[in-house]
Order: sequence, then structure tokens, then C-alpha cells
Amino acid sequence: MSEKIIITCALTGSADTPRLNPAVPVTPEQIAMAALEAEQAGASIAHIHVREPETGKQSGRIDLFEDVVNRINAANSKLILELSCGRGGTYAFDPAMPGRAGEGSNILTAAQRVAHVELLRPELCSLDVGSVNFEKLVFMNAPSELREMADRIRKAGTKPDLEVFELGHIELAKQLIREGHIETPALAQIVLGIRWGAPATYHAMSAMKDALAGIHWSAADLGSPFPHRSIAQAVLLGGSVRVGLEDSLYIEPGVLATSNAQQVEQAVKLIRYLGYEVATPDEAREILGLHSVYL
Repeated sequence: MSEKIIITCALTGSADTPRLNPAVPVTPEQIAMAALEAEQAGASIAHIHVREPETGKQSGRIDLFEDVVNRINAANSKLILELSCGRGGTYAFDPAMPGRAGEGSNILTAAQRVAHVELLRPELCSLDVGSVNFEKLVFMNAPSELREMADRIRKAGTKPDLEVFELGHIELAKQLIREGHIETPALAQIVLGIRWGAPATYHAMSAMKDALAGIHWSAADLGSPFPHRSIAQAVLLGGSVRVGLEDSLYIEPGVLATSNAQQVEQAVKLIRYLGYEVATPDEAREILGLHSVYL
């Protein structure tokens, strides 16, 4: 493998994790600072969600995304910013109203889910290619909605990071590519360890890697007490890696991470121990076929 390893840092996520680890950033200032620290530690991509500053709950407010982006850019960062488009697909079944979304649902239109991308035009954004069961909820991403989201993302000049949670999602992603909704070279994020999605095992990662032939991919291990095992597997299988407090609150089993940067530093050491080097943001842009003022 000649390409260097790209490290993505998923800074905060949307789950109710700040109460479990106080290092999870909440405010725009904290999220931006976490991104800059991750860059210094070796990350090339910052995967960004936003939260309501007062409560820490997940949010889709465009002004919060804009605040984070502006703070990072003001620091002359070269980070590749990836804004999350995951919010807006959560469905909770209500047996009293089986034809309607129940309490806990958050269903938005395709336009609403990518409005921040169309305004801010980041280099990357996430696009969850398929539906999956999340505990008691269903994360819904209908093909018709995905086509509209992908078209809007493409018109904004942004590349989607195709988040895939199982093999069927990869087949849908490749169909969207064939139909022209997603440009090549494409980028995919293998998400392992979600309950009822693909498990965080070598065989699952290897099968999904094989299905993604010709597509640059990265792997994330959510919730595993040994995420460094998946990092090593991804590197040895020819992929890139994602770490961060969205994916794991720990630096080792039973020990809470003190920052996103600490997890990036751990990934850098492991990658170099395996005999590979870490890509700079500009090198990552070249690998991913991004067009940036930095190049």
C-alpha cells in the first residue's frame, strides 16, 4: 500500500454522551478547539456534529455549524471539514399510531437535512447510505431521499462520505454512483459495532472492504472496548481510520479519554508502529480527489 493513512476525528456525535465523559465537546467553541487539537495531533478530517450549547442535546441548527466552521477557519487550519447530515432520519414505532412516527422520532426532508451543507459548502459531508435498526429506533434513509440529498450535496461542490453500516448499504451506494448521483472517486466510511449493524470483527470489515473495491474507505469502531484492534485491521487491509469521542469515550478499557486529540495521538502511534505514515490534510485532499484552495 503506497497511500498514507488518513485519520478522521469524529469530535462529538449526537448521543447523550457528555454526561458520561466530560471531555465530549458541546459548545461551538469547544468543538472547534477539539478539531484544532485533533489536527495538531495528526488528524486530517474533522467529522462535525453540533449540540445545543445549553443542554448538550443534538442539534441541526445551521448557525451552530457556521459558528464551528468559522472558528476553525479563523485559526488558519488546513483541516478537511466533514459536516454530518445524519440528523433527521430517526423513526420510533408507536403501537397506538402504527402509521405515524412516535415519540423520539426526528424526521426531516432531504432539503432540511443538507441545508447546512448547501450554505457552508464544506469539502466533505456524511451521507448515511441505507437504513438500520438502532436499539429501539430505526434510522431511516429511503433511496428516494438519498438521491435528492446526494444531488444537492453534489451541486454544493461537496463530496459525500458514504457511511455504510452493512453490506446492503454498499450495494445501494454503488447504485447511486452508477446513476450519477455521486461522483468518483468515491469515499466510504465503514461503521462497525452499531447494535444490529455489522459487528466490529475482522470478517465483517474484510467483507465490506472487498465489496468497496475501487472506493477509498475508512473504518470506525463504535462502542468496542478495543477500538485500536479495528484501527490496526483497517490499516493492514488497506483502509484509513476514524477515531474520536463520538465513536468511543475511552482511551483503553475502563479508562475515559481526556480528549479527542488523545485518541488521535494513540492512532498515530499505532499506524507508525505498523510501518505506515499518516497523511497530512493536503495529502488527504490529493488521495480523496478534493479540490481546495490549500493545494
